[in-house]
Amino acid sequence: MEEKDLIASEETGETMENNQSTTLVEDKELSDDEIAYKEFVDGLEAKWYVLHTFSGYENVAKENLETVVEKFNLQDRIFEIVIPMEDVVEEKNGKKKLVQRKAMPCYILVKMKYADDLWHNVIYTRGITGFVGPKGRPLALTEEEVIKLRLEKIKVEVDIVPGDNVEIIEGALNSMVGKVQTVNVEDGVASISVEMFGRDTIVDVQLSQIHKINA
Repeated sequence: MEEKDLIASEETGETMENNQSTTLVEDKELSDDEIAYKEFVDGLEAKWYVLHTFSGYENVAKENLETVVEKFNLQDRIFEIVIPMEDVVEEKNGKKKLVQRKAMPCYILVKMKYADDLWHNVIYTRGITGFVGPKGRPLALTEEEVIKLRLEKIKVEVDIVPGDNVEIIEGALNSMVGKVQTVNVEDGVASISVEMFGRDTIVDVQLSQIHKINA
């Protein structure tokens, strides 16, 4: 065999060996415990829960719980951690402005596949005092509550395009009229130009919170 053929043969053999190693890694069987855990998690349903926090510790609790998720590889159990916010009009020194504030002080909302094995991970997170529910036991939000809190994107069928005049029918800007600038159907949000405090201001409003009106 010529030297170049020998080299090619050796390279091919090395490639085959690497492929076999990769296949072995990919085909590595899960242990009985890993299989049982996977089946256990697959059988759970992701729901929204409310957690109580120390006063002023909402951000700390959220950040610490995110750290717990990373530390204990709970990405397949805890999916979203939300601090509910709302737009409000505040007046200070005779001037009004639109600001965001916590809609539910001392609470954070978490979407997770809960079971008792998560209890200690959650309630012993710094800043969290416990679950909201009967006797402190986890009680998932109902579908109606999830919709009311706008925790899930709701597909809204609307006949609204840029340039349309609309009225805001919910929230801090209720009854205000404006002109649509952009529409994001996927996120269910429209950017609207409204007159606030003597000047035109662009605000983002949920499509479900606006009503098209005649020009």
